[in-house]
Amino acid sequence: MIDKFTLAYAKQLDEKDELKNCRDKFYIPYIGDKEAVYFLGNSLGLQPKKTQDEVFNVMENWANFGVEGFFMGEDPWLNYHKTLSPILSEIIGAKPEEIVTMNHLTVNLHLLMISFYNPTPTRYKIICEAKAFPSDQYTFQSQVKMHGFDEKDAIVEVQPKAGTELITTEDILAAIEGNKDSVALILFSGVNYYTGQVFDIAAITAAAHNANAYAGFDLAHAAGNIKLELHQWNVDFACWCNYKYLNSGPGAIAGAYIHEKHFANKALKRLEGWWGNDEKNRFKMEPAFTPSPSAEAWQMSTPPMILLAAHKTSLEIFKEVGFGKLLAKSKELSAYLFYILNEINDTKEFNILTPANPDERGCQVSISVRENAKAIFDELLKNGIFADWREPNVIRVAPVPLYNTFEDIFYFVNVLQKLFQDK
Repeated sequence: MIDKFTLAYAKQLDEKDELKNCRDKFYIPYIGDKEAVYFLGNSLGLQPKKTQDEVFNVMENWANFGVEGFFMGEDPWLNYHKTLSPILSEIIGAKPEEIVTMNHLTVNLHLLMISFYNPTPTRYKIICEAKAFPSDQYTFQSQVKMHGFDEKDAIVEVQPKAGTELITTEDILAAIEGNKDSVALILFSGVNYYTGQVFDIAAITAAAHNANAYAGFDLAHAAGNIKLELHQWNVDFACWCNYKYLNSGPGAIAGAYIHEKHFANKALKRLEGWWGNDEKNRFKMEPAFTPSPSAEAWQMSTPPMILLAAHKTSLEIFKEVGFGKLLAKSKELSAYLFYILNEINDTKEFNILTPANPDERGCQVSISVRENAKAIFDELLKNGIFADWREPNVIRVAPVPLYNTFEDIFYFVNVLQKLFQDK
């Protein structure tokens, strides 16, 4: 049998990789005089080399045309965003008109909850996952409090079974069924930030609708990472950040999705601003709001062009490469990482929290280390490996198909094995 846990085998996989040149499109961080192994795409994606030029072009238009940059130059700002939604539609699995690029993730989550969380005295509960990202938890709590409900009663967290880290689809569906007469909103992550578990969005959405509740999702760790079909799954709304797998820079502009069936619903509450007004009469400055016939009706403010420029650069790489090819390579990287992690774990130094089933995970793999976890994590950086730490003992790594290699994975696991042997 071929020994897969060798540098030669990893290099062989890289040589066969048809996407191997994508890495050249990004700046790779250095530690000392060597390129680092960067496994933090689940926190902040790397910078595409063309980003600075695209941002500079916006700055040049501002310098040359002032406010007329919205209408003049090779790439006028007024319709700049319209080039983004068609690319995002493949990544998010939605129609272009169902997508709007705006604000930041938690802002968008609040705005969408204003529309889709309208509790009554009898139907007021939010069902979510336990250990959701803290910002989501704070959002749920504040929304519930603003409506006058007790968060301990109104927020139902679906927990993993005792002794496990993962939440089963069956337990989620059971929680929805058990609260079907009182639930107003089901709001889960697409991918759990801590374990890397992918939730069954289609099944959760169908169960929510059977309970006469809305279904929404935070796709921060899902967008650009896993296959999504939001429109087909009939998801009501979703939002995501673009600075992780979509490589659009620290604090990047975020995205939102609203299913087209909600566009004409006049009973739906919404905070409104002038950039959400139908572009056909936006500049007439009329006092009455005419909503755009799309998700852009939820957009309130003038788009930030510099942030859009950084976002556009990354999306153009996705368009050039093809999202389907990236997903296929991601599965290959993940499978290799799982395989060689298991090869070195004969003494059970760690436990892999992320599901073994390839359909239930994306790029990220989380391991809980039994002993000396923080010391081992600290040594990784000293060995040129950027990973992520989560209390109390979890190390997260995310091999991203755009810029990570099989050799990166081999090196990481090889270093990890030596650290366990030396502890």
